[in-house]
Amino acid sequence: MKPLILIVEDNVDLLYAIKLNLESNNFNVITAKNGKNALNILSNLDQAPEVIISDIMMPEMDGYKFFTEVSKLTKVNQIPFIFLTAKSSPEDIRFGKMLGVDDYLTKPFNEKDLLAVISGKIKRSRNIKSITEKMDIFLSSFDMEIEPSILPDETEKIFIILMFWDDKFGPKLINHYPKLSNLSFEEIGNQLFQATLFIYGHGKITNAEGILLNLENVKMSGYAYFNSYPDENERYGQKQYMLAIIAPNINYFHSLKIKELFNLVSNEFNDKEKIDLKRVWKEVSDILTTSVIPISP
Repeated sequence: MKPLILIVEDNVDLLYAIKLNLESNNFNVITAKNGKNALNILSNLDQAPEVIISDIMMPEMDGYKFFTEVSKLTKVNQIPFIFLTAKSSPEDIRFGKMLGVDDYLTKPFNEKDLLAVISGKIKRSRNIKSITEKMDIFLSSFDMEIEPSILPDETEKIFIILMFWDDKFGPKLINHYPKLSNLSFEEIGNQLFQATLFIYGHGKITNAEGILLNLENVKMSGYAYFNSYPDENERYGQKQYMLAIIAPNINYFHSLKIKELFNLVSNEFNDKEKIDLKRVWKEVSDILTTSVIPISP
């Protein structure tokens, strides 16, 4: 099956030229003249596109707003998103990348460069999907208990961190528990934040994403959970935050349990309630010191 590409561009001549070029290179193409039109198309498609290419300056709904809306939609927010635009100043490019777009090509563009970027994004996206499917099959074959990640007497080495994303300063440490420790939670939190941005991109950390990492510099494991809640005072209309666990060891299966817990905890933020880190720490400690039967994520 030919890869399906969605192109969003208000310049009819350019839209037609890109469409012909991609179709001549074995792609199926659907088009839209602005972000509002594109959202309607996405909501009615049986097959999701493998890549979205969007102009920025468009009537009714520009590319920035369109990307923000796509990022809120669970079914399509993992699709590689490319800005194709005449806005080529360093500030414009930096703004697009800060939003979390996967790539940024400026007009006039080289057709070979566009094809290379699209092919690369499709290959990477398909590889991730293949790995996920294989992992699901692998996990479903388990019929055994996984030992606790840590022993009960190691719970004093478990720490929980809460960080917010600040548009001016980046990741900002808000709170941590327990309070007494010789660890630099600001430094570790930034490490987890930046590692996740590198893997997912900024736009993919707004909808309950989680990642398990090995923190070699402190010889510990780290699990970072990202989400956001609506906040009209923020630049993009939402407040992004990270809840992270640091422990001597966190196995993959326990990280899935922690994500389930954090999905529930995130509702407290969404309802503008304060998160009780001490209570969450206790629940995480119970998870990490308990055997678990593997299930597919």
